[in-house]
Amino acid sequence: MKCIINFFLIAIATFCVAGARAQEKPNILFIMSDDHTSQSIGVYGSRLATLNPTPTIDSIAKEGMVMENAFCQNAICTPSRASIMTGQSSAVNGIFTLGGHLPPERQYLAIEMKKAGYDTAVIGKWHLHDKPEAFDYYKVLPGQGLYFDPVFYEKGATGVVNVEGGKKPGKFQNAVRMKGHSTDAIANSALDWFANKRDKKKPFFLKLHFKAPHDLFEYNPRYESYLADVTIPEPENMRDRKNHGSIATRGYNDELVPYLGTSVGRRNPRRNYTKSGAWAKGLDKSKSDEEILGDAYQGYLKAYLRCVKGVDDNLKRIIDYLKAEGLYENTVIIYTGDQGFYLGEHDYIDKRWPYEESMRMPFIVRYPESVKTGRSDAMVENIDYAPTMLDFAGVQTPDYMHGRSFRTVLETGREPAGWKQSVYYHYWLHMTSHENPACIAIRTKRYKLIMFYGTNWKGEPQPDTPPGWELYDLKNDPTEDNNIYDNPEFADVIEKLKKQLKARRAELGEDDPKFAFNRVIDEFWDYDEADRAKAITISHEMRERKSR
Repeated sequence: MKCIINFFLIAIATFCVAGARAQEKPNILFIMSDDHTSQSIGVYGSRLATLNPTPTIDSIAKEGMVMENAFCQNAICTPSRASIMTGQSSAVNGIFTLGGHLPPERQYLAIEMKKAGYDTAVIGKWHLHDKPEAFDYYKVLPGQGLYFDPVFYEKGATGVVNVEGGKKPGKFQNAVRMKGHSTDAIANSALDWFANKRDKKKPFFLKLHFKAPHDLFEYNPRYESYLADVTIPEPENMRDRKNHGSIATRGYNDELVPYLGTSVGRRNPRRNYTKSGAWAKGLDKSKSDEEILGDAYQGYLKAYLRCVKGVDDNLKRIIDYLKAEGLYENTVIIYTGDQGFYLGEHDYIDKRWPYEESMRMPFIVRYPESVKTGRSDAMVENIDYAPTMLDFAGVQTPDYMHGRSFRTVLETGREPAGWKQSVYYHYWLHMTSHENPACIAIRTKRYKLIMFYGTNWKGEPQPDTPPGWELYDLKNDPTEDNNIYDNPEFADVIEKLKKQLKARRAELGEDDPKFAFNRVIDEFWDYDEADRAKAITISHEMRERKSR
């Protein structure tokens, strides 16, 4: 009888413990590196995978779900980060340029996580101007921040940091300064928060944001020898852009090729990687355009991948700590970049474009308690990230968010009924910094339809770069080398995609009449012969302006 009673007591205790574990909320660690594109992550299988650039990230991916169709709606730092924090499109959250502000009362993800009982923190690159006061703790770089000896605004800090000379001089209130490389400093700050600052009675929600590998790729000197003796493979379309683009991105008969989109080589004479970056100082400027293009590419890629190596190594330190402290298995670990980035494809640098290298985001999730191991081609957007993290925290998606949780996809590997079959894109910052014309786009699993409308968001009603349309069949042309918009065989496809594009713009608040560019979009929507003639005239006018 005593044995039977003991057995039942043990069974009841086991049941209670299991029930408590089932109700326990997981920790959530959201890791985001600036400009870390999927092409430079081994598990995504690009031409760089054989270099084994990201063993730590790949180890997380092998134990979790790899999202193959994750996209941002606006491939530039501040808007993408704002959409992740708010679950809203740029048109609604009001942050569609690098100058946007996200005040504490609209830092929704942190607010909702705190309501759910989480200890919240953000460490690293924030880049949303207003300090992240909605978090319980923050230690963030001012703006873009410094690669070396970085300054941080820190919650509770009272010191003043004076930075004289260099790239970002200034006086920073309530700040601290750390020695060394920013990637190490950010990881060190996270480890310090884990050990000494977080409330260990609560589950944690940490947004850990590395500055690297943002341009201009100032890597830690300890990686100087990494890849030094390796020739990095070039993308096949860097030297031959083929039928990629349109009058909107190349001009009539290619007359605007030197002026649209910054380049690796000398194609764009104003801004390219033969002129900028530490590696440019060692280039032989007497070489031909073709020769120096290859040299600039090698220097650029090695600097970029050395920054990536620093992130991956420091991520291992974080993972090792979680394992040592018994936190690893009960933590939802997410790894992503704030958008994609060009690694020489089509002779482009930076991001902003509506093409795959730019708008695609790496997105990897590990949580063995429920997340399935494998890969998914479900279409997800950065506005879906907040709802998904909140879902893991037991919070229903707030009505003010546009996004939708894809936790079900992560846990089953299957799309739920009625899941989105397309993603939306809108780059607003017309012809700034890297000379990318403004555009809208819709992408399904098979096709991508793009409209470049050629004017900015400030209200000018007339385009100053030629409007144009592009269509890509991603099944047969995954690298977007052949624009088939003018192929009559795809007329029905274009008609259907335009209807979807119009509907999605309405859903996201993009078609609001207050945005003057909508008049231009409407004017060139059908793109008949009269529209094409106007585009040619605009192309000639731009060529004349640029050649003066």
